[in-house]
Amino acid sequence: MFASFKDKIGEAVLPGDVFTLELPSPENKAKAEKLICGPGLRRDGDNVSVCKCGVLRHKPPNVFWIDSQQKRYVPVKGEAVIGIVTAKSGDIFKVDVGGSELASLSYLAFEGATKRNRPNVQVGDLVFGQFLIANKDMEPELVCIDSCGRANGMGVFGEGGLLFRVSLGLVRRLLVPQSELLAELSALFPCELVVGLNGRVWVKAASTQHTLILANLLQSAENMTAKQRQQLFRKVADGAL
Repeated sequence: MFASFKDKIGEAVLPGDVFTLELPSPENKAKAEKLICGPGLRRDGDNVSVCKCGVLRHKPPNVFWIDSQQKRYVPVKGEAVIGIVTAKSGDIFKVDVGGSELASLSYLAFEGATKRNRPNVQVGDLVFGQFLIANKDMEPELVCIDSCGRANGMGVFGEGGLLFRVSLGLVRRLLVPQSELLAELSALFPCELVVGLNGRVWVKAASTQHTLILANLLQSAENMTAKQRQQLFRKVADGAL
């Protein structure tokens, strides 16, 4: 007999664990909320199986996912990522997004781009975009515009700044609404911060020293409790470190 799915929220689970869904009665199915299985979970009929180890998380009403320290990134359609342009083949740029293969990026996938007005993209540039196509049977494709054709913050990065890698778990902590970690960093040093769901973070502060401090703090805070992190940030603010 499988355990109930919702009874394991907040607990560690392992690949191969299977849980039952608490399905509504037939007369209430029309009113039931749709169950959404996020990263690390797979639904099979009335059961949910775990695909990777971590802690089971829940967001009301019915969103579930596995919170883990995974570093390997698997492209997902619609996710925003930071890529590195590695080559140009005709009108297509090849971009390293940290997955198992390079993604393609058309020169027309930028705001205002036309055959005459081409974007200034060079090999080695950093780009912030989202996946238009991402599945196991096709090459991933990036675009730097939203559904309305606007850049909306996406495109080629300006000069300066520092790019580094963190775990996918830390990325999700940075991107949650009202992130405490992000607020503490902003209060320490004013900065520009771009977070990609592929585990890459770009930061730029007023000086190179502040940029390096912020990058080191982010990487150090990954395995700290909230209290330990606040003590570290307080020492940096007081100039003790």
